[in-house]
Amino acid sequence: MWETCSVQLNVRLPRDLAEQAEEVQRTDPEFLSRVVLYGLTRRSIYRHLRGQDGPDPGDTAQPRAT
Repeated sequence: MWETCSVQLNVRLPRDLAEQAEEVQRTDPEFLSRVVLYGLTRRSIYRHLRGQDGPDPGDTAQPRAT
């Protein structure tokens, strides 16, 4: 299996979707974790297949200073 670590994500969702995500987080956090992992894996594969090393042109997320 993979070595893992916890991260905190802040996302802006429509209110009804945010309520559903909060309910899933309370009732089945492992499922929500798998959904996020699935999405990030798809994005990684897509970027690899496109041969991009830089940011995705559609990516609006700003890097956070540490």
